[in-house]
Amino acid sequence: MAQAPLFSKIGRLAELAFFPSFCKICGRLLEKPGERILCRDCLERIELSRSPKCPFCGKLYEGAGESHACGACAASPPSFSRHRSAGRYRGVLKDVLLLLKYGKCRPLAPILGKAIHESLRRDGELWRDVDLIVPVPLYKKRRRERGFNQSADIARDIGRRTGIPVAHKVLQKIRSTPPQTSLERRDRIENVCGAYAVGRKRAVEGRIVLLVDDVYTTGSTLGECARVLRGAGVAEVRAVTVAQA
Repeated sequence: MAQAPLFSKIGRLAELAFFPSFCKICGRLLEKPGERILCRDCLERIELSRSPKCPFCGKLYEGAGESHACGACAASPPSFSRHRSAGRYRGVLKDVLLLLKYGKCRPLAPILGKAIHESLRRDGELWRDVDLIVPVPLYKKRRRERGFNQSADIARDIGRRTGIPVAHKVLQKIRSTPPQTSLERRDRIENVCGAYAVGRKRAVEGRIVLLVDDVYTTGSTLGECARVLRGAGVAEVRAVTVAQA
């Protein structure tokens, strides 16, 4: 039994020698125990936000100060009651998101679920009495091309950490739309209008739902999803995203 650690070390050295792997962000050799896809140093550089914010849409403000309603929410509150992002869409957090979505590095999803949980778990009003976690869906063709829905994988990890059930088939995307990133701000709302539908109304009627998506830019996607859910009888829609652009 005493030789087991020695054999383990020899096996690890052989793996590094014949099948070396490198961090997808910094390029460093992954040689520490447990390192996969990314090195520990890069993971430790993920920045979580502590900035003041709009209590409704969650818009992050630069610098110090008190949280307060932004001008847009003061004039017309969104269809979701509150939204929070774990951090800003920059640095390592942005790199991890891009690797997950476009590099098809699916094992990175729990890292982003952890980021959301660690950043927002103390926000009692966000989590209180939530009945279901609902990921923002992809259109079926896009999901086939990617092989998975990144928001669903992130939502699954949040559900595991919080014990809140995740409902993967409640919300459906019924119309293909151009990527929001390719559109001007004024076109984003029109782009997603009518693109989502609720497939199982009985599962959400009277419930408090937490929407999960990857990136928040203008809030158009979350707003449309929340509008559709509320139209299906959802009592309240809250939302979380990994990063805010």
